[in-house]
Amino acid sequence: MGKKTLFLDRDGVINVRNFNGYIAHPDDFIFLNNAIEGIIKLRTFFDYVIIVTNQQGVGKGLMTLDMVNRVHEKMSNELEKNGCLLDAIFIATNLAEETPNRRKPNSAMALEAQQLFPEINFSEALMVGDTDTDILFGKNLGMKTACVSSKEIVTQKSDYVVTDLLELYYTVKNKRNE
Repeated sequence: MGKKTLFLDRDGVINVRNFNGYIAHPDDFIFLNNAIEGIIKLRTFFDYVIIVTNQQGVGKGLMTLDMVNRVHEKMSNELEKNGCLLDAIFIATNLAEETPNRRKPNSAMALEAQQLFPEINFSEALMVGDTDTDILFGKNLGMKTACVSSKEIVTQKSDYVVTDLLELYYTVKNKRNE
């Protein structure tokens, strides 16, 4: 069997996405409506909650890894204040054209998570994102997928399409009760 895992993209899923740049400073990080409550409620269905985020702004020299870590510290602290601990955060800082490429849709961050938590079973996992690369990341590993809709154009079909993480919670809850 294995452990159920919720994989979450960050920008556009947990926080307001900057379509013109990057979340380069903790002050730029703003939780989306219902994100905290949604993560807390979704956590009840999953053994692990893991963030997987592409942050090539580091590779481009537009922000530092330290600043990304400070953004994640702000996010984690706010979730923890609300009673929700994240199990891990994986960051791909390389440019898209670099090899090895850890960026989604490549599987590197999920495989690293599975090394850290060998009980992860991808067939028992759900990947939540807002882009084609997020959905492909989940599909490539045999996960269920959920797309948080935004102004991003997504052509990949996901198992669920929702407006936010709280709606995803109720969707998953209803699916489990069927």
